This record gives sequence, C-alpha cells and structure tokens, in this order.
Amino acid sequence: MTTPRPANHSPDRKPVPRSPAALAVLALLAVLAFAGLFALGTWQVERRAWKLDLIERVESRVHAPPVDAPAPERWPLVSAAADEYRHVRVTGTFLHDRETLVQATTAFGGGFWVMTPMRMRDGTVVLINRGFVPPEFRSRESRAKEEPSGETTVTGLLRISQTGGGFLRRNDPAADRWYSRDVQAIAAARGLERVAPYFIDADAGPQEAFGASGAPRRWPVGGLTVVTFHNSHLVYALTWYGLALMVLGAAWYVGREELRLRRGR
Repeated sequence: MTTPRPANHSPDRKPVPRSPAALAVLALLAVLAFAGLFALGTWQVERRAWKLDLIERVESRVHAPPVDAPAPERWPLVSAAADEYRHVRVTGTFLHDRETLVQATTAFGGGFWVMTPMRMRDGTVVLINRGFVPPEFRSRESRAKEEPSGETTVTGLLRISQTGGGFLRRNDPAADRWYSRDVQAIAAARGLERVAPYFIDADAGPQEAFGASGAPRRWPVGGLTVVTFHNSHLVYALTWYGLALMVLGAAWYVGREELRLRRGR
C-alpha cells in the first residue's frame, strides 16, 4: 500500500537562499563564536607563559641555598607569589607536646604529617612539618626517642597556610581531626601566639635515616614535598583555536553555498 504524498510535496524542490535577516543573524553568531573561542585560546597562551615562568621561579627557589625565613616584621608581606617554596632555615626549640597530626597521603601510603611548633629566641613561633608518619607511628610515644631536643636548626620549603580543610572534608579542631595545614586554626587549637603565617616543610633527614631498601629507619620522614604544576594550557589553547577555525570554516561554507544559490537564480 502506497501512502499518498502531500499535495505540496515536490521531490524536485530546490533549496532557496536565506533571507538577508537570517544571514545577518548567522553572521553575527559566527563572529561572536569565533571571537569568544579565539579569546579563550589567547588566554590559555597567556596562562601557559605565566605557568612556565612560575615553574622556573619555583625551581630556582627549591634548589637555592637556604636563607633565613621571613622575620615578624615581614610577615604581612609574605605571599604565595613571592615566597612559596622558598628554601629557608629557622633555629629554635620544638614544642613537641603541642604537635598536630594532619592526614596525608605520600609515596609511603596513607598517614599523617607531623606539624610541630618551633619557638624562636624572640618568642615567636613557626609551625614545622617535620615529615610523614604511617598510622602505626601516629602516637608521639612510638617515636619520642627520635625527637630533637634543645635548640635546633631546620631547613625546608616555606609553604603558605592551607585554610579550611581538604577535598570535601573540613578541619574539625574540637575532635582534633585535621585535613589541611591551616596555620591559624592549628595555632588557636594549641594555644599558640605570635605564630608565623606560613609553615615549613622540613628537608629530608640524613641518608643513614633510610635502610638499604629505601624504607625509613625512623619517623617522621621529611623531604616529601611534591612540587609539580599541572600545565595543559597548550592543549587547551590548541583546542579553542581549533574550534575557532571550525566556526570560520562553517561560516565560509555557508557563505559559499549562499553565493552559489544566488548565482543559480
């Protein structure tokens, strides 16, 4: 059984040119899309230049000889851009009875950072991340014999306070559960005053602290700071520029077809 075709159906009906108004709207949309995509690509190029400069600056800081950590008069000026990952040194006395354990994951698995306050001669305090311990060494008693006593000099990387908490987890000072190294919150919880707005990731200990297999002989283990920066800006830039070229190509194709239709009439 054959279904009858509508009276107005014509198998030989030819496409007709779009109206000037429709072409104007399409042209405007194409211009806006191309401009937006091109701007996004250019922004990613600029971000890539910024990221490469940041990586170069951080690398130079990490591998530079240690310098004195910022003194109290410079604390208001400390910033991530100017100071993070700077190789610094401090001298003072550890307050081991006020240490804080912050959850962490490292090459040694899950465990905790040991954040220990260090009191300077002038009475100010700097939080020192002495390193990582696995869960079985979370209690201070299990590693008390390795605690440095008296005045001690520590070298390490300056880090900016990590406020709030970790991914989807908030610090809970009342329950003594910590997911980020929030200097101000830890200082308040431990009753510390005149505390630096940064903390220091201690360098790795002497080589003899590790066995032949590379396993630590004593805890905590320092020198585990991961200094990496995600840099996919070139891929993003090429993606945006590619999409901009596709818009340009589509606009050229539509324009060519419209010109052909008009010539055909």
